[in-house]
Amino acid sequence: MEDYKQNFLWHIEHSQMIKCKLDKLWETISSESNLELFHPFCNKNQVTSWPGNQSQDRLVYLNGRTMTRNFVFWKENHGYDLFINEDGVDPSFVSWRIKQVSKNSLITISIFPYLFNKGNKIFNWFPFRVLIRPSLEKYLYSVLGGLKYYLENDKRVEKNQFGVHPWFSL
Repeated sequence: MEDYKQNFLWHIEHSQMIKCKLDKLWETISSESNLELFHPFCNKNQVTSWPGNQSQDRLVYLNGRTMTRNFVFWKENHGYDLFINEDGVDPSFVSWRIKQVSKNSLITISIFPYLFNKGNKIFNWFPFRVLIRPSLEKYLYSVLGGLKYYLENDKRVEKNQFGVHPWFSL
């Protein structure tokens, strides 16, 4: 497995404990169009090819912004890695990892965003910390909160259920 993380200076990571078995968590995050179930900023999750390595889908956000996700690593009951980007924009790297913790499951999403995350470390540190990091932390909190809500309540997440996001909401 290639280490794509080495191409980035920094990342944002958030974890969520969920009251469910690991296989149920894996079944949810590895199913076709899964983001439509729990992603509070997702309008549509269109699959191009699925499942496994080389999977591809498109995520259409509530504001119409469209991203393509290209999966480069996929391991059952462990997680996956992918690149995500809008057409014509450099890709960001994203890693989803899951593990069983007693009777619960833990999921961690790490985002290595392309913006202000390559090149001169000193020049990019301030805009990354002030602009990118806080927005992506709010994003991950909402996405993982949605996944927890869906798995623990067996109900789809409402649009903007955890608040709006300036990059992805209407």
